[in-house]
Amino acid sequence: MLERKFTSFLERFLMEEPNKILLVNGARQIGKSYLIRYVGQKLFAHFVEINLKEDAEGDKVFADVHSTNDLYMRLSNFYSSPLGDNRDTLVFLDEIQSYPHLMTMLKFLNQESRYRFIASGSQLGVALSQTPSVPLGSVTIEQMYPLDFEEFLWATGIGKEWIGNIRECFLQEKALDESTHNILLKRFQYYLLVGGMPEAINNYLADRNMTRVRQTHRDIHNLYRIDASQYDEDHRLKIRKIYDLVPSNLENKKKRMVYKNIEGKKGKTFSDYADEFEYLTNSGVALEVSAISNPRFPLVESEQKRLVKLYLNDVGLLTSILYGLNVNAVLQDIKSVNLGTVYESVVAQELAAHGFKLHYYDNKKKGEVDFLVDDHGKLNVLPIEVKSGKDYTQHSALNNFLETSDYGINRAIVFSNERKVFEKRGVTYLPIYYCMFLNDDCHDEDIILPELESV
Repeated sequence: MLERKFTSFLERFLMEEPNKILLVNGARQIGKSYLIRYVGQKLFAHFVEINLKEDAEGDKVFADVHSTNDLYMRLSNFYSSPLGDNRDTLVFLDEIQSYPHLMTMLKFLNQESRYRFIASGSQLGVALSQTPSVPLGSVTIEQMYPLDFEEFLWATGIGKEWIGNIRECFLQEKALDESTHNILLKRFQYYLLVGGMPEAINNYLADRNMTRVRQTHRDIHNLYRIDASQYDEDHRLKIRKIYDLVPSNLENKKKRMVYKNIEGKKGKTFSDYADEFEYLTNSGVALEVSAISNPRFPLVESEQKRLVKLYLNDVGLLTSILYGLNVNAVLQDIKSVNLGTVYESVVAQELAAHGFKLHYYDNKKKGEVDFLVDDHGKLNVLPIEVKSGKDYTQHSALNNFLETSDYGINRAIVFSNERKVFEKRGVTYLPIYYCMFLNDDCHDEDIILPELESV
């Protein structure tokens, strides 16, 4: 079994949060169901799993459930052994977006507390926006992603203690020795090829057969395109077109979505395709990066939806589309191959998985910076530039950004293939694999306020 960071969160939630139902959102094929099943069977004597998407396409046993008693009765028929109570019974409603009426019912299931419930889905964001009565206060929604680079290292035999030592070097802004650097850089290149989809990683671990890995990538990519079929033909075609345009857009200089290319019509804007973008991002198959022209902390107050970049949710899917079975495009230094798009994609994937909301800097006069994220620790903005070539110290837009005194930002990061770690004119240069240690620390620990003084 592939070790996941999400496992400890699931276990902690199910053991320590009895008064809420967890909704796990994320794209299909990233391992949600497998992980919930593993944890549920480990922690509960009775574990009931119902795939509501399969039910909706088959017997429709739960299609006309309109009360909690109806649900309990059908659960007892579904599960052959007698069920217990909320201390020893977990009911897993998989792909719950297939039945929006059950999402509304979660509030009452939580109040009655007859059993513990957990739910997952690949389009929860879309489903919740269409649910007439959202069960606020009764549910916690948590996003899950493909395996990140650190989890890939675990899967390929790199121990946590060894990674912990590397993390200390990152925190102290120290370079690794040449041998360790080469090991990590090679693992990083393999991650670019294999990506973070569990099936792809398991196929790679089995026999390192990239033909099987790439077939998995193609199957998942096609599945994501087919999933849009639940919409009417007009929306479905536009969703697929936008999704298909992601790799080619990223190969352009500006990388952002060109709206006129979606239907071949001039004058189109983001608002014309807001529903389609919402589907792609809420279903987890794409990562949205919004433009910021005048950065202020927090960045959400300054984002512009009219200029949007989209990245695929998994770098393995991207390299499969771009390079197919030619692994040398990534493993060898081929001058005709620009890996900038791939490097940006993997950093976007890491940042999203580690809790950051993604933005980029776009200013007609000053240029474009790959990523901006909120630095909650310093109540400021952190710009990040990603370089795949040897000219990694050349970044005029980033220089212009830091030299704009109105922004009040004097710190930035540049990731590249280089081993050396150093700081120059406010820019810290780090090896690309250090991106696995960037975390939105505000989510990592409990913050306890001091007691108020008595009056």
